[in-house]
Amino acid sequence: MGVKGEENKESLDLFLKIGLDERTAQNTLANSKVTASLTAVIHEAVVENGCSKAVGNLLYTIKNPTQLETALSFLGSVGPDNFQLNDFEVACGVGVDVSIEEIQCAAAEVLEENMDSILEQRYRINVGNLCGQVRKRQPWADAKIVKQVIDEKLYGLLGERTAADDEKPLRKKKEKPAKLEDQVRAVDTPSVTPSEEELNPFTIFPSPEENFKVHTEIYFSNGNVWRPHNTKEKLEIHLQETGCKVYTRFPPEPNGYLHIGHAKALFVDFGLAKERGGCCYLRFDDTNPEAEKKEYIDHIEEVVQWMGWEPFKVTYTSDYFQDLYDLAVELIRRGHAYVDHQLPEEIKEYREKKLNSPWRDRPVEESLKLFDEMRRGMIGEGKATLRMKQDMQSDNYNMYDLIAYRIKFTPHPHSGDQWCIYPSYDYAHCIVDSLENITHSLCTLEFETRRASYYWLLEALDLYKPYVWEYSRLNITNTVMSKRKLNRLVTEKWVDGWDDPRLMTLAGLRRRGVSSTSINAFVRGVGITRSDNSLIRLDRLEYHIREEMNKTAPRTMVVLHPLKVVITNLEGGSIINLDAKLWPDAQTDDASAFYKVPFTNVVYIERSDFRIKDSKDYYGLAPGKSVLLRYAFPIKCTEVIYGDNAETVVEIRAEYDPSKKTKPKGVLHWVAQPSPGVDPLKVEVRLFDKLFHSENPAELDDWLSDLNPLSKEMIPESYAVSSLGSAVMGNQFQFERLGYFSVDLDSRPGKLVFNRTVTLRDSYSKGGNK
Repeated sequence: MGVKGEENKESLDLFLKIGLDERTAQNTLANSKVTASLTAVIHEAVVENGCSKAVGNLLYTIKNPTQLETALSFLGSVGPDNFQLNDFEVACGVGVDVSIEEIQCAAAEVLEENMDSILEQRYRINVGNLCGQVRKRQPWADAKIVKQVIDEKLYGLLGERTAADDEKPLRKKKEKPAKLEDQVRAVDTPSVTPSEEELNPFTIFPSPEENFKVHTEIYFSNGNVWRPHNTKEKLEIHLQETGCKVYTRFPPEPNGYLHIGHAKALFVDFGLAKERGGCCYLRFDDTNPEAEKKEYIDHIEEVVQWMGWEPFKVTYTSDYFQDLYDLAVELIRRGHAYVDHQLPEEIKEYREKKLNSPWRDRPVEESLKLFDEMRRGMIGEGKATLRMKQDMQSDNYNMYDLIAYRIKFTPHPHSGDQWCIYPSYDYAHCIVDSLENITHSLCTLEFETRRASYYWLLEALDLYKPYVWEYSRLNITNTVMSKRKLNRLVTEKWVDGWDDPRLMTLAGLRRRGVSSTSINAFVRGVGITRSDNSLIRLDRLEYHIREEMNKTAPRTMVVLHPLKVVITNLEGGSIINLDAKLWPDAQTDDASAFYKVPFTNVVYIERSDFRIKDSKDYYGLAPGKSVLLRYAFPIKCTEVIYGDNAETVVEIRAEYDPSKKTKPKGVLHWVAQPSPGVDPLKVEVRLFDKLFHSENPAELDDWLSDLNPLSKEMIPESYAVSSLGSAVMGNQFQFERLGYFSVDLDSRPGKLVFNRTVTLRDSYSKGGNK
């Protein structure tokens, strides 16, 4: 008999000793996981030598050490005489199967509560402690699954581990007790941990004076190697023109609205310039007149200002069209460009086969003549392009004779009809960087493979070369970030425009009520990393939004789905004016920290805060049960009034306790009639959820089918306290128990509209909260 057989025989004997029948014991052996679990429980209970069948069957139902500890504690406290099987099974979680969704929900709550420590300590956080907090919420959950879920959520929140994450923290030396005067001094000047805003993410960038090194090596298929760099003379000229300052640029193409990914680009481009006392251009990369609009230009200028950034200058690539044309002529003269007549499909085919164009080696004078004819509109659209003569046999696809100019008989939104040929991004971008004396050309990682063509062109024209540095794109869960997809959502009316609050456009976030400061705090927290596979959870952005609004949004009360409550022991027409807190830490002697709410004999609570059947874990209102109306009095349900179908509750009758001696556990928000027969203030409330079900819908072929049909809920007639009637655009509030809300631009006199910006830390749960 082999080792495995011996182990099975020992386990079988052990299971038979605790009273399991032969068949059950054999079935248990067939599952190695259950075998290991039961064996551990038997040893933990110290019954290896046998026990009664009743005890053995109980041990068989126990799945983990937590259940065993609870079982032993239960048996020790109850004793054999008072033992009840049902009570035992409830106490020990027998038969409880905790789902992965329940574990994920508990893990999300734990991470949210520990967010400050997580963001500060990153992967040095005590994961065991986090798992323990989840197990307190779900004591019967599988420990391995809890650990796996926590690890996955931390990765989604923090991204890839960095070298800094693996460094051991320095141990502080034990210090001698301080003298009394030193202790007093220490109390007077407490040490402050540097805030996230005080950290400097820009130290990774070199100074302009260091821009003399080789930027990259360009390998050609014929064995040649170019090593582009600035000569000492060229760098000195550049530094004289810039005064040795940092020059950056934010270069959006005006073909759509900016999204939160651009917020990171803004932070990197403008942030570096600001931190070094330099300058940042807002440069519109307007080389494609067919896709660009004045609407987009105006939006970009406005939103850059809203995000808190001040451009050094606003420029356009089209400002340099003449310079770019002259340099293209020079490129042809140097033998580095040619006019090509291949059609787009032919260019694609030749590139795939690494074949030179039939017109690649045409004489320089011929290309100069044809390029001049392109410029004067003598050649039809699509009949010719100017291509850079790079290396069609290179290992880098971006060296396959990229197009420098194409013909487009389309008026330009900035330069009008002055030109009918337009430069490509690959041609114009690096040249304008050089012409504007950019010191640091910062872009996202997908442009890394274009480094070779970027520096090839500047080297071919003998121009000053900026320092190029790539960083990872900002990708967020449950949304799409590509302009093409965003444009489709807008034009096909899947959403309500570029500023739809469900979109991650900066206009959408702004309309939803998100501030630019919370967006910038979120971006700073993400950092300027080069990790290209990170998908940042939406929860992380919501954390920064919530943190700010918790400090800036005053509290108020709104009932989304009103249920009428008539207080029978309060005289009709009586109005008791009560003080409600605008801020949770409001001091009683500060009148400005309170607002008045009327308490009358007709109040309204959330319909979901009432149940016909009560339960132990429910803190809302039920027949015969009491709850506390926040800032007011305890009320007790005495009667339920039904509608015509005898199922729909239309009204609650209740009595209030003016003495406040009743101490119910549940606390509900509410709104009262301001006077007899007059409805409270009616407002429209819009609730938003994730736009897509999947965390990464961009990966799906049919990504539109993943749209969440419940991402927007319109509640046309909610009830609000009267003080909200003076709210205006830009005002923000915390609706108690419901979340943080902002006044929407659809608001009109007498008809306020509120958008939920973000939920509370503990999301509103139906059925009443403590």
